[in-house]
Amino acid sequence: MHSRLKALTDPIAPVDASLVPAIQARLDDLTKPQGSLGRMEELALRLALIQGGGKPQADPAALFTCAGDHGVAQEGVSLFPQEVTRQMVLNFMGGGAGINVLARQAGAELVVVDAGCAGPDFPEHPGLVRAKVAPGTQNMAKGPAMTIEQCLQALELGASLASQAAGRGVRVIGTGDMGIANTTPSTALYCAFLDLTPEAVAGPGTGLAPEAVSRKARVIETCLAVNREAVASGDPLAILAALGGYEIACIAGLILGGAANRQAVLVDGFISTAACVAAMRMAPAVKDYCFFSHASAEPGHKAVMRALDANPLLDLGLRLGEGTGAALALMLLRASAAVLNEMATFSQAGVSRQDG
Repeated sequence: MHSRLKALTDPIAPVDASLVPAIQARLDDLTKPQGSLGRMEELALRLALIQGGGKPQADPAALFTCAGDHGVAQEGVSLFPQEVTRQMVLNFMGGGAGINVLARQAGAELVVVDAGCAGPDFPEHPGLVRAKVAPGTQNMAKGPAMTIEQCLQALELGASLASQAAGRGVRVIGTGDMGIANTTPSTALYCAFLDLTPEAVAGPGTGLAPEAVSRKARVIETCLAVNREAVASGDPLAILAALGGYEIACIAGLILGGAANRQAVLVDGFISTAACVAAMRMAPAVKDYCFFSHASAEPGHKAVMRALDANPLLDLGLRLGEGTGAALALMLLRASAAVLNEMATFSQAGVSRQDG
């Protein structure tokens, strides 16, 4: 493993499973039939484990919308022109995008990150991190999307953002993306890491017609073939560099940093999940810290969830990205923590337990 990647992954340890009985006993003593709050109890337990026992807290929380452009857009894999990435970052800065609305509703800090957008630097803005590794990736249908050095820079950027957030007291981070054509590298990463096929995972993204989705799958096959050496190596850093994107690598770094800092990570949909898969290949214990926020409407996401043996928290037909699913899941995580922290026990409330 590359020494700089090892520096990111070495601090990540699994949660302490010895804490489970005490937390579960508290959950079971609350004034309700055991297990009657379903997955909310699971969320409260997992959050408490991440935070080392005691009363779990979902606040403060920060959502990170990481943006980058992709050379593979040249292959016609998106309905929208590449300029939309830049236009949407300006929309985020103006407070008018879906993630702005939902972050406000969730009471979460929103941080927008230019990890690799095409064009010059954006104007300074208090909610924008200007950290462009490069103005978009290379066309991965013709060669690697990034160099190893560029991929490491993006990973380290994400990890540093998680650590800076931890320094502000942030306990929960959410991931989000913006990048025209980024379902294509995400699909390629799923194929490389999970042994799935482009036909099984490629979807409409921004709204492609079925024949265009088939063409997109063929482009992804080309990307995998052109970068076959990196894929065959099994090296997650090499695979991410060859088939990823700056915003995807930044999100992977955020996830690694969050796990190292014992922060809960709310993983958004299709693109963020690809970053999470890369992070889990780099450090398997990452999975203990991640919550898959929602089931993306991208058809291939179901196959990915099956491959990961994962069950997303919400299923609302979302496919916007930006971190919108993470913002919604934050409200659920907050409610789950409140159940564990604030409900009375049977003895406290003077409520009789069930017979037997």
